[in-house]
This record gives sequence, C-alpha cells and structure tokens, in this order.
Amino acid sequence: MTLATLSPADTRAAIDAGARLIDIRGTDEHARESIPGAINVPLDRIGDLPHDARPIVFHCKSGMRTAGNAAKLGAAACDAPAYILKGGIDAWRQDGQPIVTDRSQPLEIMRQVQITAGALVLLGVLLGTFIAPAFFGVSAFVGAGLVFAGVTGWCGMANLLCVMPWNRRATA
Repeated sequence: MTLATLSPADTRAAIDAGARLIDIRGTDEHARESIPGAINVPLDRIGDLPHDARPIVFHCKSGMRTAGNAAKLGAAACDAPAYILKGGIDAWRQDGQPIVTDRSQPLEIMRQVQITAGALVLLGVLLGTFIAPAFFGVSAFVGAGLVFAGVTGWCGMANLLCVMPWNRRATA
C-alpha cells in the first residue's frame, strides 16, 4: 500500500482541520526534537495506535521510515485516511514550521552508537598503526559487532548505551 504524501504546508492545513500527527520515530528521538502536538507512537508499537476516524499524518525524521513502512502504517490507520509528511521533520523544519527542541535530552541512541563505534574503530586503527598491530583487533571487534547487530537486529552497544547515566532521562 502506498500512502499519499503531504507537503509541510499541506500537513499544517490538515492538522488545523483536525488531523492527527503521528511521530513514528523512537521515544529518544521524539524527546529531543518534535513537532508541536505530534503524538509519539514508535514504529515498533504502531499496532497500539488509538483508532478514530480522523485523518492521520505519519512522520519520521526524513520520510524514509514512513515511506518504507507505508503498508504497515496504512494498516494501523484502519479506515482513517492516512498520509505521510513528505521529507519528515527535516522538511517541516526547512519549511519554517515550528519545532520543539529539548537539548537537555540525550542524543538519539543510534547516533550515540555511530559516534562510539566510529571512535573505537579510529582508536583501534591509530593504536594499531602507532603502538602495536594487536590494537587492530579493537576495530575488528567493533566491525564484527556492527555486522552482528545488522544481521540479528540486536545491538549490544545500543543496549549498553541505553543504561548509561546520561540516557536515563529519555527512557524514564
């Protein structure tokens, strides 16, 4: 199923006319930055979406998640008209629409994984090059972990980062 897309201006008009705006990003992403009035129903819990006849506009960060999961989102909307905000919250921001940002919230977990994995790979390469070749093993270990996470959907680094003190606020 393909859902029709709406521009940020058309989405604003739909919201003003009573449509619900559903943010399918993770709770941590929504806590850090959101569109005012958006309801956060992460994609993995989209089946919990409350049903009513009002139109629904789904959004994510760039529009890729919503477009890639259009069939699942359309099914979750039941008989309500459903749309996708073209370009997600990024396009909404670029269009000059209001955004609520809470910089006191931690970075999204996947961004933290990218930063941590990148730093560990770089550290392993630098230590392997300048100290001892055995340190290349650090980079290999991180690479293997990322491959494992991609294949299984389970990321040990993300799980570890979730329990770090700076992340407790978004998950509480």
